[in-house]
Amino acid sequence: MHESTAHIPARCDEELLCCLGPGFPALAGSDPHRVARIRDEVAHGFAALADVTRAVSFFGSARTPPDHPYYQLARTLAARLGTLGFDIITGGGPGIMEAANRGARDAGVRSIGLVIELPYEQRMNAFVDLSLEFKFFFVRKLMLVRYASAFVVFPGGFGTLDELFEALTLIQTEKIRHFPVVLAGSQHWSGLEQWIRTQLLELGMISADDVELLVVADDPDEIGGVIEGWRRRQLATYRPIRP
Repeated sequence: MHESTAHIPARCDEELLCCLGPGFPALAGSDPHRVARIRDEVAHGFAALADVTRAVSFFGSARTPPDHPYYQLARTLAARLGTLGFDIITGGGPGIMEAANRGARDAGVRSIGLVIELPYEQRMNAFVDLSLEFKFFFVRKLMLVRYASAFVVFPGGFGTLDELFEALTLIQTEKIRHFPVVLAGSQHWSGLEQWIRTQLLELGMISADDVELLVVADDPDEIGGVIEGWRRRQLATYRPIRP
């Protein structure tokens, strides 16, 4: 007879979400300590990013090589946004994230990387000036949204799509103020855009206004104009949020 061994979660996110198996009672017993770690991680992120008031968050595949056209576009676009005074925030890893941080470095604006603890190594790229490491995915997501005036989303995998649709949901449900969500790489996104229009919209699952939350574009000057225009409108219509 083989002895059964309980799986021991190796990472904080896995501990938090592990609700099955013989190890759960012990994990649940340490929840107060886990809540304190979450609180500390949120507080550290808020303190480190407190003076970030004008930034754009970039998302996209970590697997995009430097010689790929999307890498070059992300670098060029980040530099263009930098000339407009926007700091650049990414997940801090390679691929599109590296390209955007590199563009920020080219433009001389702050290049911010928010890396996540993963089961496989995801190194912080060499073009980050302000780096933070997070153990909890949702805390990292909070920082990527809270300090952004816009999202720029390049082609990517499940993580990129998760971040895209979470942003759209937060805007649609008015949990955050409407800011532009730009899909860069129109050829890649055309199928998704068509599916949203022909399935979600035509079946009445979303409204026409929801479709307008997305901007599909490839030209850095056009994207820069869209984001700067939204930023000006945000400031013109700003109303303080109650404490």
